Amino acid sequence: MASLRDMSVFMQALVAVAVAVVLTALGVFVPGSPIARERDEVDAAVVKRTQLNQEVTQLQVYKQRYSELKQQMDALSKQLETLKTIVPEEKEADEFIRLIQGAASASSVQIRSLKSLAIVPKEYHYEMPFEIQADGPYFNVLDFFGRLGRLSRIINVGDLAFDAPENSKGTKFPVHPGTTVSGTFTATTFFTKPADSGGAPAAGAKPGSVAGKP
Repeated sequence: MASLRDMSVFMQALVAVAVAVVLTALGVFVPGSPIARERDEVDAAVVKRTQLNQEVTQLQVYKQRYSELKQQMDALSKQLETLKTIVPEEKEADEFIRLIQGAASASSVQIRSLKSLAIVPKEYHYEMPFEIQADGPYFNVLDFFGRLGRLSRIINVGDLAFDAPENSKGTKFPVHPGTTVSGTFTATTFFTKPADSGGAPAAGAKPGSVAGKP
């Protein structure tokens, strides 16, 4: 058999290439060889990268959804704060009386008496009514009711009973010049927290009194 040295340079090159191919094939396809292990690790890394890319794509959707939900939560929080101002959790009777007095002063209307009535429980809230006696010029009284409707807290006005000052029932008060109407009405506001700390005020409380206060 002719030795490798006896072959031409071209044939030697072909043999060298063939040996290299065989060795490479053995390294790639023979289980347990370093090249086979590297190939398996590369294949596993590619598969894992593909899975991670899919997970990242899914998480990007959730990230966008999270931003939308956060914006909605922020908007709802602002609405909740606004609603707490309109319908507070606590009774805040003192603050309610200050709102009434402030609207009356701004309209030059005199509040003669303010009597708390029994709190009325509803399904989702509580009604807190007050019987109010007031007097003043006709258009000032109209402005007073308009101001009540623009207050931050919800106030419903009902049971209106107005007459000329000289015909008003109950205690007589010295009226200011220009006063043309006098009478009583019920102003009702609302709150949401159960009124179990001091109990509901009894009807017929003293004029000007507030629940839990003399």
